[in-house]
Amino acid sequence: MTDFGRHQAIAKKAVILARISSKEQEDGYSIDAQNHRSNLYCDRHNLTILKVFELVESSTQGDRRKFMEIIQFVKRQGEPIAIVADKVDRVQRSFKEYPLLDALIQEGKIELHFVTENYCIHKDSVSQERLMWSMGVMMAQSYVENLKDNVKRAFEQKIRQGGWIAMAPIGYINIKDNRDRGDITIDPERAPLIKRLFETYATGAHTIGEMHTKTIEWGLRNRVGKQEYLVRSQVHKVLTNPFYFGQMKIKDRLYPHCYEPIISKDVFDTCQNVMKGWNKKPFKWRGKEFIFRGLLKCASTGRTVTADQKTRIYASGKTAQWTYLRCGNPADHNKIMWVREDAVLKQAEMVLKDLRISPEVLKGIYAYLSQIEQTEQAFHVGQTTALQKERQIIQNRQDKLMDLLMDNAIDRKEYDSRKLALRNRQMEIESHITAHRLGDDGFKKALCSQLAVVSEAFDLFNYSTISDKRSVLNFVFANLSLKGDKLLYSFRKPFNQFADCVDLDSWLKLIDVLRTDPELRRLIVTMQPFKRDTDY
Repeated sequence: MTDFGRHQAIAKKAVILARISSKEQEDGYSIDAQNHRSNLYCDRHNLTILKVFELVESSTQGDRRKFMEIIQFVKRQGEPIAIVADKVDRVQRSFKEYPLLDALIQEGKIELHFVTENYCIHKDSVSQERLMWSMGVMMAQSYVENLKDNVKRAFEQKIRQGGWIAMAPIGYINIKDNRDRGDITIDPERAPLIKRLFETYATGAHTIGEMHTKTIEWGLRNRVGKQEYLVRSQVHKVLTNPFYFGQMKIKDRLYPHCYEPIISKDVFDTCQNVMKGWNKKPFKWRGKEFIFRGLLKCASTGRTVTADQKTRIYASGKTAQWTYLRCGNPADHNKIMWVREDAVLKQAEMVLKDLRISPEVLKGIYAYLSQIEQTEQAFHVGQTTALQKERQIIQNRQDKLMDLLMDNAIDRKEYDSRKLALRNRQMEIESHITAHRLGDDGFKKALCSQLAVVSEAFDLFNYSTISDKRSVLNFVFANLSLKGDKLLYSFRKPFNQFADCVDLDSWLKLIDVLRTDPELRRLIVTMQPFKRDTDY
């Protein structure tokens, strides 16, 4: 075992952790193979094995119940325990467990021994050893992310080919083969009942509630679980699912599928029209969907700007309709002013147009992000290691502070004051460590998503539904107000900084700011990008 630190590991007893994520794990990585290597390791290092834990669970999903059983077991022991695992990725494939394990290591309750990598992490490990651990976790996490990307690409390819990627809708059944994750086919028992459901509802003579009753009379049951009768919401879901006529809906986007349809599109469309006809008459405001509803304030009065439609009938009998926004008059707040909505929309469009990024600049930004990706990873590992070292120094100072108090070298008041300062700094360090780990997880992908949305915001706003227009406004702007007929606005972060970039050089400088500022990094990574109708 290599020893980069000043002190050797001190644990005399050990538990073996052997984990696979599925029962189909290859032989070289099987539970037995891991146990064999770990047992030999314990023999070589005179470690007494207390217990062997064999886990069949994912290290990246769920609450890892079996893993927590190991932690609880070693915490109950009255001495340091070595957790022996074949590799780092058998213990963790992400930094999610890092704070828990690190705290136990610092308290001297556990040591981590990695057989294949041939090193261990204990409370006296120096920065080089801790860096090896962090790098091991990072590589394990990278492996998982690559697997996710591969699965995502496989799903996208299957969707493009018209394949379904989830549980089959009722009326179809899942079948598995050796080629891929499986396929679906017509359910001979339920498909005729689904067809009957659509055709009966298409007559317009029955409500959803009545159709629910009929499905029970017909004996239409779920094919999974306890195979109970459909509930009313399921009947509605079936009648609004385009899969049955040949299109599958994936994240609000329709794709043609390659499976046999149960009904025709005409029957489906008829059912949708029947459903609309049964809806109650909407409230007045619901009958008029205004783009700025609830988004626009009056700069003069502070009140929400309301909207109304005005209709003009010409002598020829033709009619024209305009939407007007109602706000206070800047010259006299007691007076009302009506402003054409299309004039305000024009101003919003011009602001969004100014945000557009040219394809050449966007290409340069993406190239720069790819170029600095490895530097980013090294930066985060280095910063995290330095912060962990400072955290250990603060812990040592806290221990010395207690010694000073016990020796009456300082009084309780000074002790409390110093301890509070050290504790505050410790919390800051933990926050920065978390920020670095968060920032390292998807910063490039998140920033590219935001840049793409902003670059397309003008076109999207021009050629989308009223609902999408409202979503764009809400996503880009922090505040919108109307002062007379002039639109006032402020951008959400970080779009306020995007607006100041005029060329590639200014964009690259901004990216350096975004990637090195912990708060801005966190904002970029956690922002939910606006979902368009074309997204899936």
